[in-house]
Amino acid sequence: MGSQLPLHRQPTIDLDPLSAAHIYYGESHKGRNARVRTYSSIIDSAVRNQQLTALKNASRRSSHDEHSSQPRKFLIPVNETLKMLLEREDTDRNEQITIEDLGPKVLSLGTAASGGYNRFDVRGTYLLSNLLQELTLAKDFGRKSIILDEARLNENPVSRLSRLVKDHFWPNLVRRIDGSNIALVGRDPKDWTPDPRPRIYIPKGAPEQHEYYSKIAQQHPEMRLDVRWLADACDNDDYVRDLNEAPGLLAVAMEEYTKADGSKDLRGLPFVVPGGRFNELYGWDSYMESLGLLVNDRVDLVKSMVQNFCFCIKHYGKILNANRSYYLCRSQPPFLTDMALRAYERIKHEPDAMDFFKTAILAAIKEYYSVWMSAPRLDPVTGLSRYRPGGIGVPPETEASHFVHVLEPYAKKHNMTFTEFVDAYNHRRVDEPELDVYFMHDRAVRESGHDTSYRLEKVCADLATVDLNSLLYKYETDIGRCIRTFWKDKLVIPAEWRTKEMKDGHFETSASWDRRARKRRIAMEKYLWNEDAGMFFDYNTVKQEQTKYKSATTFWPMWAGVATPRQAAVLVSEALPQLEVFGGLVSGTEESRGPVGIDRPNRQWDYPYGWAPQQMLAWVGLQRYGFEEEAQRLAYRWCYMVTKAFVDFNGVVVEKYNVTREIDPHRVEAEYGNQGADFKGVPREGFGWVNASYVYGLTLCNAHMKRALGALTPWDTYLKATQALGIDE
Repeated sequence: MGSQLPLHRQPTIDLDPLSAAHIYYGESHKGRNARVRTYSSIIDSAVRNQQLTALKNASRRSSHDEHSSQPRKFLIPVNETLKMLLEREDTDRNEQITIEDLGPKVLSLGTAASGGYNRFDVRGTYLLSNLLQELTLAKDFGRKSIILDEARLNENPVSRLSRLVKDHFWPNLVRRIDGSNIALVGRDPKDWTPDPRPRIYIPKGAPEQHEYYSKIAQQHPEMRLDVRWLADACDNDDYVRDLNEAPGLLAVAMEEYTKADGSKDLRGLPFVVPGGRFNELYGWDSYMESLGLLVNDRVDLVKSMVQNFCFCIKHYGKILNANRSYYLCRSQPPFLTDMALRAYERIKHEPDAMDFFKTAILAAIKEYYSVWMSAPRLDPVTGLSRYRPGGIGVPPETEASHFVHVLEPYAKKHNMTFTEFVDAYNHRRVDEPELDVYFMHDRAVRESGHDTSYRLEKVCADLATVDLNSLLYKYETDIGRCIRTFWKDKLVIPAEWRTKEMKDGHFETSASWDRRARKRRIAMEKYLWNEDAGMFFDYNTVKQEQTKYKSATTFWPMWAGVATPRQAAVLVSEALPQLEVFGGLVSGTEESRGPVGIDRPNRQWDYPYGWAPQQMLAWVGLQRYGFEEEAQRLAYRWCYMVTKAFVDFNGVVVEKYNVTREIDPHRVEAEYGNQGADFKGVPREGFGWVNASYVYGLTLCNAHMKRALGALTPWDTYLKATQALGIDE
């Protein structure tokens, strides 16, 4: 037989019952001759009254189930049913239906085949919460009455969450920055000045953007858009501090396009934000999101995010924590080479693919030299790198009152008011070396992306961390291999990508990058590897000793390929049992975190919390060294926990999880709360890197695992069942 063709859903007259909401509730209603799925025009008052009576009278024990071999469809008046559903089932009045609500957990709906007269009981938290979500979406699209396929209510939760990520969450997290939304995104929620207004800073190397935004400001004076040039030395400490008097957005990449009238204009390149409240391009969040975007065939977004990062390195010297003026001194964990390689592999057939890829590698080389291998981040003694961003005074993006407990004693010491002292300290009219050190470490923790953790608190800027040096090793090996493979072992650096130390004609060879990688591997083994513990630890470059905090970052050397095969085996046998818990990997051990209480509150990157980046990097690292079973097990644990919370708590997908909790892991009571938990009716964005981790984690799971996840089978139960049946994993 010849090769089999891929299976496709058979075309029918009816719309795909699992299509995206904008199709199911939106596009299907356009056009006079289209088959209309809202029957508001034919539901007469008698039918409507009968339906509402059924809704009101339904009880937990009643059963009016219609038996049919055909797929069931419901005829539903949206607003009335939504109101009744919330009144009956949402007993804690948070506009979600969860396992904690005490309603009857049953609602009787009229079937479309009977014109609404015959009824069917929809039962249980999952189906009712799905009904709430579907009615909320229908209301968003202006639907008054709908024909609702039962398939949207009892959909396998793994399939439903995967579908929501692809069709809803990603689109709702996409942002552009241009004239269409600058009035909104240009306004900074952290603008503490007396007259907040939308403001954007343009680098001198992008005059076309200055002209573009100036034109926008002239055409829309009511917007009060403030367009400013950025200084050439834009990451000077004093300059960045002074920008806090007029904080603003930093321009990112734009592209030229042809409008409908044939004229040319600019528009922002799209990017994906971490959560719904964000409008900025973030650093390592974007890489983590790219892993899921590629699973969902959104390489276009990954490509444009790489281009945005290249723009930032070219004009601001680094991939920024985020593109706001107060982040000009601060980067985040570097992932550009791997991100570019993954994107290139998917687009290499496109005509501009090599130009795209070469630009990304050139940008990564510039970032490597000027940021991570330069003072103050480079430790000259060990040759390893640290998170140690520049900056003076109180971190500009944080309201000074955030540090009241730290600053007040100094204000009293100088006999100043709090405000007077902050101003005097920021402008160096008073000298407080201890405070300088405190804020140096505070900025470093934020640059690390792991803000905050007792692993890093009050010490981060002194640490050659396992995570950062693993990433830089990956840069070195990636860049060396690419120069050797793509540019015949000689990559000439154009003027716009040279560092200050490079001269005309400067070129890079693979041999120099191979040497750097070997040197870093030797240094990491010397300073970071602990043979007795069987783990990698951070190294304090000031105290000249290893820390003893057992962190999930100990697996990053496996992701980067810096660990030897023997070290990888030891990590699996020694470190993994200490960090593996119910929901996957915990950020660090409870012992390393230490006791917590009123005077020592929990930090969100410590035990008992787990984060998507730690999971994904560990999965990839384990696979890299042949530990497939361990990678699958960790992926299953994480995906099970996310799925269970999704089912029990109205579709919730959040920023981070308490990976030791089996019932409500999305409840995280540490520092900044939990993004993604606060929604009404239906989750709209999830959270970027958790969305990615879910669809990526499923690619590690086999068919048996996916079926078990859909049935909400815990790992231990699944393992016993497969062992009893003799199923080979």
